[in-house]
Amino acid sequence: MSAPRSLRDQMRLPLVREAGVAPFVRSPANALAVDALAGWPNPAAGPVMALCGPAGCGKSHLAAIWAERVGAIPLNGAEAALADPLELEGRPVLLDIAQDADDETLFHLINLAQQDGGALLLVSRPSPRRWSVDVPDLRSRLDAVRVVGMEAPDDPVLSAILRARFAERSIAPGEEVIDYLVRRIDRSAAAAAEVVERLDAEHRPVTRALARQVLGTSEDLFEDGVGSGLQP
Repeated sequence: MSAPRSLRDQMRLPLVREAGVAPFVRSPANALAVDALAGWPNPAAGPVMALCGPAGCGKSHLAAIWAERVGAIPLNGAEAALADPLELEGRPVLLDIAQDADDETLFHLINLAQQDGGALLLVSRPSPRRWSVDVPDLRSRLDAVRVVGMEAPDDPVLSAILRARFAERSIAPGEEVIDYLVRRIDRSAAAAAEVVERLDAEHRPVTRALARQVLGTSEDLFEDGVGSGLQP
C-alpha cells in the first residue's frame, strides 16, 4: 500500500477549543489514568498515549481537562481528516473517538506528535492494538503506543456525576437519594443523565420515594426484557 497522502491534500476545518472544563473526581477507577496524564507529555513517556475504557467512564472528560491544561487542539473521530496540519505542527493534539479516524490521518498525526512541542492523546473504548488498520507502518506504531485504562465509574465517580447533573437543573437531592440511585443505575454518565432527566420531568421534589417510583417503571421494563440503562 502506498504511503498515506499529506493532510494538506484534504479539506481544511477551522479548529476551535472549548473553554472551561468541569472538575474531575479522582477515584480508584481512574487513578492510573489521572496520574499518567498529570505530568504528560514528557520525554520519558513518549509523544503518543492512548486513554481507553468503557462507555461513560469519563475518559473524554479527563482528556478534555488534559487538553485545557496543555493547550491541546481537540479533534474528533473521522472529522480529524479535515484539520489543517499547519495548525497542528508543534502542538499537543487530543483525538477523541480515535478509532474512527482513517489510517492516513492517524499516520500523519502520529508523525506530527514526534515534532518538538508535539504530543498525541488518543481516546477510545478499545485499545489501539484492537483497531482495524491496513497500513503496516501504522499497525506497528499503534501496537507500540502506551495504553492507560479506565474502569466503569465506581461509587464516588457516579455520585459526583449525579450531583453535577442535578445541579445543572438547580436540584439538590439528599444524600439518601444519591446513594439509592448509585446502587440501582448502570455505571455510566449516560445512565446518570437519563435518570436525572426523568426525575426532573416529574416536577416534584426529588426524594427517595420519587426515585423508587421512577426506577420502578424501569424495573417493569427489565422484567419484560427491555432495558433503558437503569437497573432494578
